[in-house]
Amino acid sequence: MPKYQIYGIGNALVDKEFEVNEDFLASHGIEKGMMTLIEEDQLHSLLESLNTTFGLKKRAGGGSAANTLFAAQYLGAKTFYTCNVANDETGDFYAKDLAAAGIDTNLHNERENGVTGRCLVMVTSDAERTMNTYLGITANLNSEHIHADAIGESEYLYIEGYLVSSDTARAAAIQCKNIAKEKGIKTAMTFSDPAMVQFFKPGLEEMLGEDGVDLLFCNEEEALHFADTQDLDAAKAKLGTVAKAYVITLGSKGAYIFDGENGIEVGAHDVKAIDSNGAGDNFAGAFLYGITAGHSWEEAGKLASKTAAEVVSNFGPRLDAPAYGQIKSEILG
Repeated sequence: MPKYQIYGIGNALVDKEFEVNEDFLASHGIEKGMMTLIEEDQLHSLLESLNTTFGLKKRAGGGSAANTLFAAQYLGAKTFYTCNVANDETGDFYAKDLAAAGIDTNLHNERENGVTGRCLVMVTSDAERTMNTYLGITANLNSEHIHADAIGESEYLYIEGYLVSSDTARAAAIQCKNIAKEKGIKTAMTFSDPAMVQFFKPGLEEMLGEDGVDLLFCNEEEALHFADTQDLDAAKAKLGTVAKAYVITLGSKGAYIFDGENGIEVGAHDVKAIDSNGAGDNFAGAFLYGITAGHSWEEAGKLASKTAAEVVSNFGPRLDAPAYGQIKSEILG
């Protein structure tokens, strides 16, 4: 029995969420529905404008892989997270958030000086999330942050696609993948965002490597971008060349799961969407919990679909801890 079900590596970001309108995005030249990297001066300018115009709705420790690990941990998995935050108040907040959830990490009291990464999440009335991200010190995530022993004690290594935008972080992700391969550990990866596929596809292909991954997570738009097609069946065929198994989330249409042999369709839940931030991350976390806890891929898909539905029905990138237990009881008994 492995010590950890999931070892994740990703960008450590503190999310600041705001409810905004379409006019605000247009007036600031912000591309809706995408994640855009910004510089520190842009962060402060935009943050001032958001605070003045709308006011902060919620602050939470985030990042794609972190959201996934929070979901898995709260559902019952044991997880480890490799990340990089600074020795500042935001970094303290982030580290305490992980510790409170019981997630083991590489973080310690003597963190580097610098600025912890932040993500400004702007949510419009249609529940679409738009993100402007200042990576800060997380852009310096590198091989020194990796815990090879923890990877070897895990069932799955989980790699965040956002790491592709940093040369050192991408190299660290690839090193983790190589360690996992040497130790016989399965590797899962997420594309994270359509912008990563659109603008960093060669880097993602480098992270996937010649042997691909055991399990790949993406949404429909990411799958189509990766395959350079508008035909979902063609995209599925392309994904099958880089992953032994994969999951495509389809929004209100549910999800499609390929378990390596068979395709499984998972239905969506009819909910009032408030905030789509973290939905895909939570889907991945619940799904990974399900398959590592001995449930079938179909059962894991149903748990993941319900978890994602509850997340989009609430504001923020994840739910309160007790809510995950309620979902698990409802779906898995």
